[in-house]
Amino acid sequence: MEKKATYSISELASEFDVTTRSIRFYEDQGLLAPRRRGQTRIYSRQDRVRLKLILRGKRLGFSLAETKELFDLWDETLSGSEKQLKLLLNKITERKMALEQQLNDIAMVQLELESAETRCTEALKELASKKQQKANSA
Repeated sequence: MEKKATYSISELASEFDVTTRSIRFYEDQGLLAPRRRGQTRIYSRQDRVRLKLILRGKRLGFSLAETKELFDLWDETLSGSEKQLKLLLNKITERKMALEQQLNDIAMVQLELESAETRCTEALKELASKKQQKANSA
């Protein structure tokens, strides 16, 4: 999509493969602030960039509240700030730690499942062996 000055809600929804309802929700949450012409929303390049950042943040596991906090810090200074960058680094560190814990939890569940699978397989073999012995003695 070319670099336009303004966008409609349907253009942004199509470009980012989200619903118009999602975009309106982000607006309700204070993450986007389109101009209005009557009932029509008119999104700026900045709104488009914000939508892209919202969706990127979601993919990285950031909550909308965390994204809003970062936007608010950016808006305070017009060009970002050391405070914003430190906050973002802190959020990244927290997210990485949470993902590491999830990986450890998944590894533990996999071990438990493998152990249960082995016990079930051995129990089935034992049952089959007893069944065979019973058939042979009859």
